Amino acid sequence: MLLDTVLKVYVPTEAFCVYQAKQLIKRTEGASGIEYAIIAGMCAVVIAAFMTPIADVIQTTFTKINTGLGGKAPTP
Repeated sequence: MLLDTVLKVYVPTEAFCVYQAKQLIKRTEGASGIEYAIIAGMCAVVIAAFMTPIADVIQTTFTKINTGLGGKAPTP
């Protein structure tokens, strides 16, 4: 009984996955997805490259503002 239930679920699921895989191979719209992935990767590299310098500038700016307002500079 359990085997019949598993087979009733497994066989249609496997057929669906095979069908979807074949459709994925036939699609030509996937090139746009790859282009978006490349752009997102490039943006991630740029953000990672500039994160530390930008963070340092922002920290320095807020420290100057805090000191100018009479506060004491935060300790790192």
